[in-house]
Amino acid sequence: MAHTDPLHDSRSLGAKRPGEGLAGRMYPLDDQPPDPPKRSLLKFTLIVGAVWTLFVGGLVFSYWLKDIPNTANLLAYDPGSDITILDAKGRVIARRGFTQGESVKVGELPDYVGNAFIAVEDRRFRSHFGIDPWGLGRALVTDISHGGFVQGGSTLTQQLAKNLFLKPDRTLKRKIEEAVLAVYLETRYSKNEILTLYLNRVYFGAGVFGIEAASQRYFGKPARELSLTEAALLAGAVKAPSRYNPQASPDAAMTRASVVLAAMEGAGFIDAKTRTSAAATRPKIMHGSATPGAGYFIDYAVSLVPQFTGKANERLIVETTLDLDLQNAAERALDSGLGKEGIQLGASQGALVAMTTDGALRALVGGRSYDDSPFDRATDALRQPGSAFKAFVYLAALEHGHKPSDEVFDGPVSIGTWSPENYEGEYEGTITLAHALAHSSNSASVQLTGEVGPEMVARVAHRLGISSELHAVPSLALGTSEVTPLELTAGYAAFANGGNAVLPYAIVRIQTGSGKVLYSRKPLSIGRVMTPELDADMVRMLIGTVTEGTGKAASLGERQVAGKTGTSQDYRDAWFVGFTTDYVCAVWTGNDEGKSMKKGATGGRLPAQIFKAFMTDAEKGLPLALLPGQEIPVAAEEPVTTTASAGDVVPGGSATIVPGASQTVPAAAAASVPAAAPAENADDTPQNKEEVLKTFHALLDKLF
Repeated sequence: MAHTDPLHDSRSLGAKRPGEGLAGRMYPLDDQPPDPPKRSLLKFTLIVGAVWTLFVGGLVFSYWLKDIPNTANLLAYDPGSDITILDAKGRVIARRGFTQGESVKVGELPDYVGNAFIAVEDRRFRSHFGIDPWGLGRALVTDISHGGFVQGGSTLTQQLAKNLFLKPDRTLKRKIEEAVLAVYLETRYSKNEILTLYLNRVYFGAGVFGIEAASQRYFGKPARELSLTEAALLAGAVKAPSRYNPQASPDAAMTRASVVLAAMEGAGFIDAKTRTSAAATRPKIMHGSATPGAGYFIDYAVSLVPQFTGKANERLIVETTLDLDLQNAAERALDSGLGKEGIQLGASQGALVAMTTDGALRALVGGRSYDDSPFDRATDALRQPGSAFKAFVYLAALEHGHKPSDEVFDGPVSIGTWSPENYEGEYEGTITLAHALAHSSNSASVQLTGEVGPEMVARVAHRLGISSELHAVPSLALGTSEVTPLELTAGYAAFANGGNAVLPYAIVRIQTGSGKVLYSRKPLSIGRVMTPELDADMVRMLIGTVTEGTGKAASLGERQVAGKTGTSQDYRDAWFVGFTTDYVCAVWTGNDEGKSMKKGATGGRLPAQIFKAFMTDAEKGLPLALLPGQEIPVAAEEPVTTTASAGDVVPGGSATIVPGASQTVPAAAAASVPAAAPAENADDTPQNKEEVLKTFHALLDKLF
């Protein structure tokens, strides 16, 4: 038997023979040694966890999948209608389509176009399955550190799903829907198809959707001819279309384009030399005439087109009432007001509507930024008008037999358990109706509504153009029923034009590209809704609001202004609605979702200031004119009394006669002032013509 030297025996050094266990036990060579207890438990836990994850994930996916919209025809091209929109002076505002514009496939574009979007928006686009776990993890950390949804971590596919099917809510439910739809889209379409869908639907600012429209709008060329720098500019604009708009903010857009080019180099799409050359190239930007906030009016006008043309399959040219100069002034006034005093008062949003006294919309701003929020607060947001509604209350009282000089006791009032108070709880005792309206007495308004009846007040408001539902309850006196800025402006237009109801309009003419006229607006006379005498009394009282009451901040100096302030409960809404002989304008400020502003945020502050800023620009170069019921100063020579038509200019002076009570003018001028038609009898007004009213409100329902 051979002797074994323990110093040379491998077993003595701790080595194991094949099949030997950790403790020196022997196992068959084809078996593995058993796992330690801890390792076995970990493996079992991971397996069970994976199974449950798949099971629960499957249930969640199935739950959301049941509401998945049809995605079968997303790539189908529908030319729809190409619409060119012109303002009142023939300037091009925008070019829009009902469905989607010309679709461009990724394969038809230079490679760097698609790569620019991938590099800056979703670098792992080619490898993920619709969701990027790394991106989601990074976004989750950011959101947790900031205590809310700050960074989305969305892939291009998720962004496409949101653009196609979802509302832009920053909620967990929407993020889950977005993720499920993204995975679903990845199972139905190739990466190139998804990128094609994305590029043809993404928003580039200024009302432009799709890369073909953006390329035409900003560079005046088809997307197939985009340069590398131009592609980087467009890819950079997607993050914040208003901030990086190549037309409105070229320097910021180029800075952002440099970030995109750096990302492309980092992803290996271009080399350093190409990046440097592209970053140093400044492309020629096409400058259109549209303003940043014109998108609100454009959306509104486009929504009206089918009513006049039906389904159109050729290019349309739509002539509108918008005045881009006034639109720019309106956007500037609103943004400046919200950016200054709005911050102090806690007002983050606003809306402004301006129209001529016959209802032609000249400016419409539905929010502070169309790019950030295209929801139109001017036409779609229902808000409480507060005391701005009192004009209809006082008109109802005058029709009931009251006079502006009648007295009312301004003191505490109770209706059942409801005891409304004046602002700051202050009362003045016995005052006239004119003083009560000018100083916005809640007590007087409630008493007058109680006297004539809330139903009568609601009928008067509807007669003048309010189309929203009004609840005929005592609190209607204080403007608790919600209305839109557009319809409130229309209601006040009847006071401004001498007592005739108006139907706001935005479109004057529609024709095809070949010249065929599909629609041409004809003058529409809805009829008188108050007598000239009552209108003159109402205008005189509304002038008092600006000269001595709550609306002093809206004064335009020598130019006559009439209007009314309004503030809803808890400072949720602040209004000023006013007019000159040229324009009627309503301004609303507040916050979305009904969030209260700070104490003191009344209609007589920020809204009145915005009104003044806008109207100062709007009235430049226009002659001073008299509102209904206001007398021209008597000359030294013998005066005579005559009735003049709206818009008649007094010879030898700058004042313009407007509808209202008889005007006193110098004798020398009277002979050259054409006489107006006799005033209609009060019994012949639309308030006694039910058929006319029904037709009017049917038109209002269609409009609003």
